[in-house]
Amino acid sequence: MIKLPYDKTYLELPFSDGFSVLAPPSSSYQSMGNQLEIVKAALTHPIASPCLADLAAGKKNVVIISSDHTRPVPSHITIPLIIEEIKRNNPQVKITVLISTGMHRPTTPEELQTKFGESVLEEVTVLNHQSDKDEDMVFLGLLPSGGELWLNRLALEADLLIAEGFIEPHFFAGFSGGRKSVLPGIASQRTVLYNHNAKFIDSPYARTGILDNNPINKDMVWAAERAGLGFILNVIINSQKEIIYCVAGHPITAHHEGCEFVRNLTSVKANLSDIVISTNGGYPLDQNVYQAVKAMTAAEAAAKPGAVIIMVAGCREGLGGDNFYHQLADVSSPKETMEMILATPNKLTAPDQWQSQILARVLMKHKVIMVTRPELASYIQNMHMDYASTINEALMKAVELKGKDTPVTVIPDGVGIIVD
Repeated sequence: MIKLPYDKTYLELPFSDGFSVLAPPSSSYQSMGNQLEIVKAALTHPIASPCLADLAAGKKNVVIISSDHTRPVPSHITIPLIIEEIKRNNPQVKITVLISTGMHRPTTPEELQTKFGESVLEEVTVLNHQSDKDEDMVFLGLLPSGGELWLNRLALEADLLIAEGFIEPHFFAGFSGGRKSVLPGIASQRTVLYNHNAKFIDSPYARTGILDNNPINKDMVWAAERAGLGFILNVIINSQKEIIYCVAGHPITAHHEGCEFVRNLTSVKANLSDIVISTNGGYPLDQNVYQAVKAMTAAEAAAKPGAVIIMVAGCREGLGGDNFYHQLADVSSPKETMEMILATPNKLTAPDQWQSQILARVLMKHKVIMVTRPELASYIQNMHMDYASTINEALMKAVELKGKDTPVTVIPDGVGIIVD
């Protein structure tokens, strides 16, 4: 039986002849110590940086950028250890946690409680970044791409800026983590939109696992350096959302070391298939259709031309954005969406355009069948995808199209893998 993460549970797919499971080596990785020990060891031995306690000594105002509700970072483990390290030589320092929402909705009080725990919320101030509040932003110059860099004033007023997060393969930034806490994490909407423009998304270097020559990454690195990001702590987690590795230290050097660890742990070779099943790794990563596009790109990399991709995602929060929906639903075909987006100037990038562009790219080459909540069926179909209420129904539809003896590739965690 193959378990496919779906929301906070699993769908079960009976294993069959002709199935191949594309699981990264991380699924069997044995970590050195428990989660607390792993994070403490990283803080004790920072990469290319003084230890955090020494960096924080004498500082008055420290800001920690933390991931939001869409990322499964175990902040209830990492943030208390970061705070403890900051206060080791500076017990009276003011600490603020700034939630790097990017252009997502604010993280709710209930989500903050789950994410951090009561003791953290009592000890420090926690605030949401809001990308559409221009009055909160400071202009820092032009990015290498020519876009304007506007960042949250709170972070720039800190005399020590830190970021915590996690590193996983990312479908257009190469990898998450590190510099991404700044851009898009605490950037103005206008900056995020320019960075996610159609030309950059269309670049062959804006793909999973690629940092070199990636125009999106280049802007992100420049933004983090301009912001004065002084220290990071990034974890790597397994499919159970448990910490198996951690890097801390210099924002670029430590991040690159973490990315190489992830690359070695998640890269797989695949024989291209006519039917590919993928998931977004369960909640919170599969909370809407918008997020589910990420794992479709893993299936895309493992699919033959004209293949059927079956995408399994709980989507408890629905579509994930009106713009995302209408950019596909209001046109006659994905090709029309693509042509419209590619004709959009960089400075006029629309919200969600990048996700629509990537989904259109997938749909122009493959049929996508989504297994998700029944109330989303009509919306899925309007977006030029097929809907199935169960994994078996989706597989039957795929087999009808490709033949009963067609080999099937199953990717249990499409956001945790690099398909070479």
